[in-house]
Amino acid sequence: MPPSPDPTSSSIAYLDHAASSPVRPEVVAAMVEVLEHLPANPSGSHRAARQARRRLDDARDVVADVVGARPGEVVFTSGGTESDNLAVRGVVAAVGGVAACSAVEHHAVLDTVLSTGGFVLGVDGDGRLDLDGLADRSLGDVAQPSLVSVMLTNNETGVANDLDRVAEGVARRWPGAVLHTDAVAAAAWSDLSESARAADLVTISAHKLGGPKGTGALVVREGTSLHPVTTGGGQERERRSGTPDVAGAVGFSVALAAAAAERDSTVLRLRGLRRRLVDGLVARIPDLVVTAGAVADADRSPATVHLCFPGVDRQSLLFLLDEAGVAASWGSSCASGAPEVSHVLAAMGVDPDLARGSLRLSLGWNSTDSEVDRAVEVIPAAFDRLSGSVR
Repeated sequence: MPPSPDPTSSSIAYLDHAASSPVRPEVVAAMVEVLEHLPANPSGSHRAARQARRRLDDARDVVADVVGARPGEVVFTSGGTESDNLAVRGVVAAVGGVAACSAVEHHAVLDTVLSTGGFVLGVDGDGRLDLDGLADRSLGDVAQPSLVSVMLTNNETGVANDLDRVAEGVARRWPGAVLHTDAVAAAAWSDLSESARAADLVTISAHKLGGPKGTGALVVREGTSLHPVTTGGGQERERRSGTPDVAGAVGFSVALAAAAAERDSTVLRLRGLRRRLVDGLVARIPDLVVTAGAVADADRSPATVHLCFPGVDRQSLLFLLDEAGVAASWGSSCASGAPEVSHVLAAMGVDPDLARGSLRLSLGWNSTDSEVDRAVEVIPAAFDRLSGSVR
């Protein structure tokens, strides 16, 4: 067997940006500058602390501007998982009741909702919230939730919800319920000031758009009741205690601003790469199933391709792809080692046998034509090897 490719080599086709995207060079430079020259705790009162606080405030201003919020509405966190937990647990603790979420949410939302006594809402065959189900009261006599969480773009399939319509449907069914959206998978490709404007709480994370791991934010619109989950020093306007990570916040703001500045051109370029990837694979694997393949480009992430390979085990497929220099995943990176079928595909009604052969390929800010070409070459060969077919 030939040696495995060096993961740092340019010959690797890195198609797992939805799990984590490479850090942008300008982000590294900005963070190094902070780490080298701003050692103080921004909560202090001396000059060095004030300098650190100024950089933290500047970063907050940038994030607020990009997402269409006020600076005081931005709460820096350790990432998407903490932000989701703070949103769900914080609202339930503040106003009581229970939370509800769509059946295809990231586990950071889904597990938190269920662990706090909440319930799950159905989705259609494309994975969008079933708004008709809300309208016809098919849920019966469930308690009114104090919070409803519906992700802007699904992290596995890339299919997007129309949050304006979701907000209208939730308001009709449960007036007064707070709307939260996990926008982690959308932030790099969508103008959140428009697409997430209907949400009272918005989760974003840095490392999915070229920023550092371990940094994110929860946007808490003015007037939204939220109890802190982490208590102590009262930082972030007493909504999230703990010494702020100034370098992380600065890196996050630089990455988010870069993604916003490049969005139009990057989305156009990635849509072309995505189309080329799908067309190339479908032409060579006739039985290949493109998940939610009928959803229009405008209603999905330009960076995510979700596929199902009939008769093939996903873990065996991922092993062969890794050996051949293609980095991919089958779904959420937080559950990539789990043997069960994806809860997202199950909620969409995908046949379990077909779902066991699922694969997610995701592009990012620095994806190239050569990476797509390599994937189109390697994936059919791996499928043929596992299925025993010869073309």
